[in-house]
Amino acid sequence: MSIFAVTYNYSGDSDELSAIRPTHREWLKAQFELGALLASGPIIDRPSALLIFKSASIEELSALLDQDPFDVAGLIGERVIEEWNPIYGPFENS
Repeated sequence: MSIFAVTYNYSGDSDELSAIRPTHREWLKAQFELGALLASGPIIDRPSALLIFKSASIEELSALLDQDPFDVAGLIGERVIEEWNPIYGPFENS
């Protein structure tokens, strides 16, 4: 399994994001409980987020992220997925 850093840059306004956020967070919680999501949270001072996932491939992760309620609602303007090699910290042996 590889580790991936995912950046979301939101395109929706704050009201749209607030309306979908509870469903989005339920979806994230399910991914965390399944062991796919390792960490996530919003970026301070701009409408974006960082998510750390474990996945067999970038293609598999991309297909999973397509199911995120924020993506389904069209609220993600840009999604960047990059394979990440954590050397130190809690994800180094994930």
